[in-house]
Amino acid sequence: MAITIKDVAKLANVAPSTVSRVIANSPRISETTKKRVRDAMDDLGYHPNFIARSLASQSTKVIGLVLPHSSGVFFQNPFFSEVIQGLSEGVHENHYALQMTSGKTEFDSYEGVVQMVQGGRVDGIILLYSMVDDKIISYLTKRNFPFVVIGKPFDLVDKITHVDNDNYMAAKEATDYIIGLGHNKIGFIGGSPSLTVTIDRLQGYKEALKASNIELNEDYIIHEDFLREGGQEAVKELLRRTIPPTALLVTDDLMAVGVVNSLTEMEIDIPSKVSIVSFNNALFAEMSRPPLTSIDINIKELGYQAVSSLIQLLKNENEPVKRIIIPHRLVIRQSCGVAP
Repeated sequence: MAITIKDVAKLANVAPSTVSRVIANSPRISETTKKRVRDAMDDLGYHPNFIARSLASQSTKVIGLVLPHSSGVFFQNPFFSEVIQGLSEGVHENHYALQMTSGKTEFDSYEGVVQMVQGGRVDGIILLYSMVDDKIISYLTKRNFPFVVIGKPFDLVDKITHVDNDNYMAAKEATDYIIGLGHNKIGFIGGSPSLTVTIDRLQGYKEALKASNIELNEDYIIHEDFLREGGQEAVKELLRRTIPPTALLVTDDLMAVGVVNSLTEMEIDIPSKVSIVSFNNALFAEMSRPPLTSIDINIKELGYQAVSSLIQLLKNENEPVKRIIIPHRLVIRQSCGVAP
């Protein structure tokens, strides 16, 4: 015989409606009552039928995640595994599930989102990136479908809830640190120029140079994928310059590892010949040889706050638009030294 909510309520000595509120994790129920109800559920072996509840409430209890359309970046770059840890914590606390979509091309990703939305598969969507002229953002905005962006939207910044770092200021501070070590030949290795994170970090780099009266050398700016191979290719190209840079601002730790690999192979010492500052402060930044000076952007918190913001929006369609800025900090290690 199937165990019902009424059976749980009887054992816990509460009303059936109280059991339903505990399952929904209502903040109006005391922690003592929640524990008593959950203990009763465990004793009876009761498991809520979330599918039935979803049908009744016309809610899927699922959040869609839109990954970058370059699948190689997602699977290889630890930024995404860390941000998904934060996302997972947020959905678990609110009894939601995650459904991911991606594609080899921008069109594939767009089609995946259309299927999610029109198929009624998800209640809302989180984009794990932000880029220029994004068709997905345009589509979701026109349909008035709930979504949150990790990163700064290129357009409609004041109309789209988003969670981000101050990437302009982070890059400026990192470049200022390099300049403070005496470097004035500073290269910039960034991701795709269509990504807003790249645009903001490049602008911060340029502003720091300008404030220190260092002439901008466009030949010192390279764009590659956020992959180890991207860093390897970029540093090789920069070292072919007539006067190569003595320091590098690399906008991703995985790219920076590629930079370290190439410099080590060429027997160019870090940091006595070339200094490196990178971004994200992923686990292997500290494990690199030498350990990387890196901007810690609190990746997990980006994911957690994105889920929290979206669920607030799902609960209240009149929830005001938010811009949540996650703090960053420069973690100094051994990949930087004074200018040669």
